[in-house]
Amino acid sequence: MNAATIKADEAAHFGRLAADWWDAKGSSAMLHKLNPVRLRYIREQADLHWQLDARDRHPLVGRTALDVGCGAGLLTEPLARLGAKVTGVDAAPENIAVARDHATGHGLAIDYFAGELASLPRARFDLVTSMEVVEHVADPAAFVTELATRLAPGGLMILSTPNRTIASKLLLVEAAERLGAVPRGTHDWGQFLKPEELGDLLKAAGLAVIDRTGLSPSAATGFKLGGSEALNYLVAARHAE
Repeated sequence: MNAATIKADEAAHFGRLAADWWDAKGSSAMLHKLNPVRLRYIREQADLHWQLDARDRHPLVGRTALDVGCGAGLLTEPLARLGAKVTGVDAAPENIAVARDHATGHGLAIDYFAGELASLPRARFDLVTSMEVVEHVADPAAFVTELATRLAPGGLMILSTPNRTIASKLLLVEAAERLGAVPRGTHDWGQFLKPEELGDLLKAAGLAVIDRTGLSPSAATGFKLGGSEALNYLVAARHAE
């Protein structure tokens, strides 16, 4: 599958944020608030999928993980700390440069690649994650299909993406960008996918959705799992039987 999925303007937009990516109070502050919630969901689904011990601090030892649209490694590094052999890929070379430097500085061995997912060396992974990415690609169907080809038999895929609702248009696009919570130009509301639409793409790629949950605002922590899916949601999938 050689369909191009990268939008050059999107890659350039996020590449300009690379130097600030690890600043929890900078332009990626929203991602820093989202990351612990995403990671908790990944851990919960991995524990269920592979029947892991929830008390194990390194449950992914012996497993491989692929983080697609990894940015500068906010999620990639925690996956490595959970024990996985991790590969990260991003459309922006600037992000990958920062990710490599940050991982090296923290003693983490992570394989990073810049460019199209389809251009990576052919390999399959036990865990495939792609957070807030599918709404930025040129061809969502081709992108999801390529994700599916990278998932090993018995593997687990976790995706998150904004929902295309009036609430997300008002809060995630208009209010968040106007107030500076996220950089201007980050979101194109028309590219957001409703859960049913993403579910159809996954089904067409030979995957089955095994869980879906909302990612909703929390006054205490910024975001929480569960609750309304009106703004954002997470999906867990595996190969259809």
